[in-house]
Amino acid sequence: MLSLAHATTGAFVAAKLGHPLLYVPLAIGLHYLQDWIPHWDVGTGLSNGTRKKKTAVRLEFVDLALTAGLIYLLWQQGQPLNYHIWIGAFAGLLPDFLEAPRNFLGWEPKFLKPINNFHGKFHHSIPHMVYGLAPQVVVLIAIGLLR
Repeated sequence: MLSLAHATTGAFVAAKLGHPLLYVPLAIGLHYLQDWIPHWDVGTGLSNGTRKKKTAVRLEFVDLALTAGLIYLLWQQGQPLNYHIWIGAFAGLLPDFLEAPRNFLGWEPKFLKPINNFHGKFHHSIPHMVYGLAPQVVVLIAIGLLR
């Protein structure tokens, strides 16, 4: 899934639960659940060579900027800093952050290999952008309505 869906989900859980011992593991668990749903993301095509790393990195920076903007608009605009929201967003992205060195630098510390292999068992990317973005749009609309 896009960072937009993962981080917004983590921020939503943090906003509702308010305690890191509750929302951090839930945000991480929801990341795996979301990756289990067939989806399109900026890394789709990296493993088979249809997308270049440079393109994926550029798209990811756009994705992260949109993510920060959406989280700010939904929970922070006109409010004092709520670090729980941002920790929840980070937790929602953590499995992807741990995988980034392998995907973009070709470097994977030994201790990350089992974590990344576990993540890979859940990941179901599909090449069709429209079908792959549809479940993410549904997630974001649901969060917007439930927030």
